[in-house]
Amino acid sequence: MLSDYIDARGLLTVKVTPKAARNLIKVDETKAPSVHIVVTSVPENGKATEMVIKLLAKELGMAKSQLTLRRGATSRIKVFKIGE
Repeated sequence: MLSDYIDARGLLTVKVTPKAARNLIKVDETKAPSVHIVVTSVPENGKATEMVIKLLAKELGMAKSQLTLRRGATSRIKVFKIGE
C-alpha cells in the first residue's frame, strides 16, 4: 500500500517520469525512492506535477489540497507533504 511509504514526518518521496504512454504508480523496494510515478503529461509549466498530485490523491483516497509539494518542482525526484 502506498501509505506505507510515508515517513513519520508525513513526507513521501517519489520519482517521476513524464511523457509516458500511460499513468501508473509503481512500487519497487529495491530502489530508492521506492515509489515511481509515470505520467502522460509533459514536464512544462507544472503539468506533470499536477498529474502526479492527482494520481497520488486518488491512490491515497484524499483531496488534492491535502498534498503539498515540498521539494523538486523542476526535478524528477519530488517530495510531498501528505495531509497538510
